[in-house]
Amino acid sequence: MTDTLVTPVAPEEEKQPAAVNLATTTEQSSVAAPACEEINNEEDVTPVPSETEPQAPAKLTKEEALRQLQELAEHAEEVSRTQIESLKQAFYRQHNAQIEAEKRSFIEAGGDPQAFVAQADPTEEVFKSTLSVIKEKRNLLAAEQEKEKQLNYQIKLSIIEELKELIESPEDANTNYTEFKKLQQQWNDTKFIPQEHANELWKNYSLYVEKFYDLLKLNNEFREYDFKKNLELKTRLCEAAERLADEPDVISAFHQLQKLHQEYRDTGPVAKELRESIWARFKAASTVINRKHQQHYDNMKEAEQHNLDQKTVICEIIEAIPYDELQSFADWDNKTAEITALQAKWRTIGYAPQKLNGRIFERFRAACDEFFRRKNEYYKAAKAAMSANLEKKRLLCEKAEALKESTDWRTTTETLVKLQKEWKEVGPVARKYSEGLWKRFISACDYFFEQKAKATSSQATEEQANLQKKRGIIAQLEALLTETDEAEAGKAVRALIKEWNATGHVPIKEKDRLFKQYRQKVDALFDRLNLSASQKKLSNFRTSVSNLSEAGNGLHREREKLVRTLETMQNELKTYENNLGFLSTSSKKGNSLLNELNRKVEKLKADIELMKQKIKVLDEKAQDANV
Repeated sequence: MTDTLVTPVAPEEEKQPAAVNLATTTEQSSVAAPACEEINNEEDVTPVPSETEPQAPAKLTKEEALRQLQELAEHAEEVSRTQIESLKQAFYRQHNAQIEAEKRSFIEAGGDPQAFVAQADPTEEVFKSTLSVIKEKRNLLAAEQEKEKQLNYQIKLSIIEELKELIESPEDANTNYTEFKKLQQQWNDTKFIPQEHANELWKNYSLYVEKFYDLLKLNNEFREYDFKKNLELKTRLCEAAERLADEPDVISAFHQLQKLHQEYRDTGPVAKELRESIWARFKAASTVINRKHQQHYDNMKEAEQHNLDQKTVICEIIEAIPYDELQSFADWDNKTAEITALQAKWRTIGYAPQKLNGRIFERFRAACDEFFRRKNEYYKAAKAAMSANLEKKRLLCEKAEALKESTDWRTTTETLVKLQKEWKEVGPVARKYSEGLWKRFISACDYFFEQKAKATSSQATEEQANLQKKRGIIAQLEALLTETDEAEAGKAVRALIKEWNATGHVPIKEKDRLFKQYRQKVDALFDRLNLSASQKKLSNFRTSVSNLSEAGNGLHREREKLVRTLETMQNELKTYENNLGFLSTSSKKGNSLLNELNRKVEKLKADIELMKQKIKVLDEKAQDANV
C-alpha cells in the first residue's frame, strides 16, 4: 500500500517555477485512473453486471477465476485492486452468461420472462465470501497504515521542532551540522503521512532547512561537497525520469514518476546557479510522461465513445423491428437469426463509458426481452390457430375419402377441385401432423383421378402414338452421341427435348422405363456437350413436368411447392444480406466470414433465378392445358 502521491512543490531555496500538477491530469477524462489500491466500500464485494466492470481475462471459467481469487486471498495485502476487479469481471461474465442462457431457454420453452428466477449458484457464494476475506484483510492493513501515517506525522513535527532549536543557536551551527544531517536522514526515513498535511509539512520543513543552510558557517569545501552530492542524486533522478519516456506501459511510467518526484523532494539543495536548470530538466521529463498519461486516457475515452455509438445503433435496430410484418414462423425464425447475429456482434464490442455502460446494456437487454416476449406470444397464438386448422384439414380428408370411389366423374371432379382450393386456404398445422394429413388428402384425390383416367379409354390410342414418338426421340438422341459437330448436336438436343416435352402421355406401364432411357441419353449428351448445370436442371424439370397429371391437379401442387421453396430462399437471402451489414472486416477472420457469406448469397441468387424459371415452365404448361 502506498500514499496517494501529489505533485511535489520545489523548495524555495531552489527558486524553481511552480510544478505541473500531475494529480489532476486524469481528472479531465471520464475514465478514472487508478489512484489507490484499497478495497474501501461495499461495491468491492457485491457483484455487479459484467457490462459495467473493468476489462478482465475473457477466457477464464468461473472455477478458474475463483481459484485465482482464493490464491490472492492468502496474501491480500500484496494484491492490487486491478487484479481483484479483473477476476470479478471474468467471474461475472461467465456467471451472467449462464443466467442469460437459462433465461433464453426458459422463454423459448414458453415461460413468462417476468417469472424467470435464476438458479442459485454455490460458486458465487464462495466467490463473494473470498472477496469479503480479502476486503477484511485489506481494511486491517489500511487501518495499520493510517495509524503509521499519524505516527510519522508526529515524528516529522518533532523533527521540525528540533530544526527550529538548531536555527535558534546560530553560534553552534558548525557543531550542530552533524545533528542536522541526522535529522535530515530521519526525515527521509520517515515516509508516509496523511495526505492533508503533506504540503504544509513540507513547506515548513523546507523553510527551516533553508534557514539552517543560510546560518551555517561551514567552510566552502564542505558546502560544495554537499551540493555536489545532491546534484549527482538529482541528475540520476532526471535521467531516470527521461528513461520513462521509453516505458511501453504508460500507467506504470506515471506511477514510477510519482516515486521519482518524492525522491527529488527528499534530496537536498544544489549550488544556487544550478538549481533552476536541474529543476527545469526534471520538470521537462515529467511533462512528457504526463502528456502520454493524459493521451492514454483520452484514447480510452474515445474508444469507449465509439463502442457506445455502435451499441446504440444495435439497440435502435432491435427497437425498430416491424412486429406487424412478422406473420409466419419463417418470419420469426429469420428475425431471430438477425437478433442472434446482433447479440454476437454486441459481445465483440468493448466497453462504453463507465457512467453509460450499464444503461446501454439495460436498453439492449430490454429490447431483446421485448422481442422474445412477442415471439412467445405469437407462438402461443399460432399453436391455438394450428389446432383449429388441424380439425379443418381432417374434415377435408374425410370428405375427399368419401368421394374417391365415386364414378360421377364431372361432379366429383368439381367437388374435389373445390376441396383442394379450401385446403390451400386453411392455414398451417403442426409439423408432426402436416405431412401425414397431406398424404392422406392427396392420396384420396389421386385415387379418384387415376380411376377417372383409366375409365377414359379414348386416351389409349393417343398414348400408343405418343409412345412411338418418344421411342423415335430416344433413337435420335442415341444417334447424336456420335455427332462430331458439337454446335449442331447442341441445337438438335434442345429441339428433341422440346419435342419430348410437347409429346403427351404414354401408357403408364411404359412410362418409367421409357423416361429412364430418355434421361440416360440426355445426361450423356449434356456431359459430352458440357452444357451448364442450370440448363441441365431446367431441362430435367421440363421433362418431369411433362409427366405430371393435369387431371390430378399435379401442376398446381407442384407450383405451390415451388412457390413455398422460393419464398424460403428469398427470406434466407434477405437474412444473409442483413447479416453482411453487421460484419466488420478489420480482421482476417472477419474477411473470411464475409467472403463465405458473399459466396452463399451468389449461390442463393442463382438458385432463386432457376426456381423462377421452373415456375414459369409450370405456368406455360398450365396455360397450354387450359387452351
